[in-house]
This record gives sequence, C-alpha cells and structure tokens, in this order.
Amino acid sequence: MFALTTSDLESRILGCADGPASFNAEATRRGTRVISCDPLYRYSRREIRMQINVTYPQMLEQTRQNHQDFVWTEFANADEVGRVRMEAMEIFLGDYEVGLQEGRYIDAELPSLPFQSKSFDLALCANFLFLYSEQLNEVFHVQGILELLRVAKEVRIFPIMALGGVRSNHLIPVSKHLRNLGLNVTIEEVPYEFVRGSNAMMRVSGTCTV
Repeated sequence: MFALTTSDLESRILGCADGPASFNAEATRRGTRVISCDPLYRYSRREIRMQINVTYPQMLEQTRQNHQDFVWTEFANADEVGRVRMEAMEIFLGDYEVGLQEGRYIDAELPSLPFQSKSFDLALCANFLFLYSEQLNEVFHVQGILELLRVAKEVRIFPIMALGGVRSNHLIPVSKHLRNLGLNVTIEEVPYEFVRGSNAMMRVSGTCTV
C-alpha cells in the first residue's frame, strides 16, 4: 500500500487509524519502531474480539457480493481474503495487551494527536482519509493531513479512492490546498491493488509557508 522500503522500515513510524491490523506486531518483531493510534484501542482485547466476530461475516459477505470490484491475483476468492484477514487480526490480538503495556497502541484519533511535533519520520494512514469522503468533509481532510505532518516528517495515505470504487472528490481540492501552503504533494502508483483501480497513494512532505 505504501511502497515501503528497507530504509522506511528503519525509521520511526506512526500508523494512524490502524484498527485491528497486524502491521505493528509484525514490524515490531523485525525491529521497526512503530506506534499505532486508533480509538479502537480504548477497548479491551475481549471487546475488540467481539467486534471482530460481529463485523467479519459482514465483510466476507460484502466481498462475495462485490466480487467483480476486486483484482483476484493475490487471492483466489473471498474465502481466502477472509482467512488472511482473520489471521492478521489474530496476530494483532495476540500482540495487543503487550503492545498496550509498551505504549505501541494509543487511543487517539484525527484531527488531534497526542504526540510532540516531528516525533516520527513517517506517518501512514490506511483505509480512512479519502476512503470515507462521504462521512468526512474536505476541511477534516486538510486538518487531518496537517496534523499528521505536524507529528511526522512525511505522510502517506492509501487509498485515494472513496467507498464505491470512485476517486475521492476531496482529492483535487485537498491537494491544491496543501500545495498552496507550500507542501510537496504527489500521487504515486504503488505495487498493490485489490480494489480494482485503487493502486495509488498520496505522499505529503515539507513545511507550511503560511
């Protein structure tokens, strides 16, 4: 999703809106310094498992019903997607309580994060900004990206498409706004595509000039 390099994985990384993903657990295991933030982390391991048990069948059924909207190169079918995602969530759950104690899972959310400026080299935001364009307006997107850039030297956002498989209507105005502030904004193709046509991320860096 983020075209991460070996050098990227040696940096200080913030994962924003990480949810029950395995990235923190797996990256920590290999020695990467990762902090994940999400309001989900205010709940206990048991409560999160209950939420997963409720939403997992719904996710699987939606994938089956919208089979034509996906690129089936990495996965054979919806059942395999479900199995891989459940495995990832089990890795997360196995790491969660230790991660809480170590301060790797933080109950926090955009547009205000409890971190000092430039605490991280890289902030990653997956499946939140732009994806929920109907629910989150343009102002929220600008504020959220600026907040991520406050706490990190570089921000990467994936995907840049909204729910329904269409490019977010916030993408152009948000990009223009950020560029007008003197920031570097690029849209870059990445070597990942599961939702058909969704294979690009936004990269933002620099310092605001106004």
